[in-house]
Amino acid sequence: MYENIDFRTNLCDIYSYEELVMDGKEFKKRVKKLARSNGVNCREENRGKGSHERVYYGTSFTTVKHGEIGSGLLHEMCKQLRINKQDL
Repeated sequence: MYENIDFRTNLCDIYSYEELVMDGKEFKKRVKKLARSNGVNCREENRGKGSHERVYYGTSFTTVKHGEIGSGLLHEMCKQLRINKQDL
């Protein structure tokens, strides 16, 4: 009976909610921090109206939306910036 509870608890520890979901503001903050620690130029560019911005990390860039970013989109954005998701 208690073996199932332990198993589920371990799964919850491995896949935390914070790891799966992040908002655009938090993503930009973490990318800037990573850039400072690696000595890479990082900047944001807002192109007029709308809810999207470009974030440049060195010569790479990605488009960041305001609001919640799911794990799949987060993975793709990190891939575009050529950084590891775990480094954030």
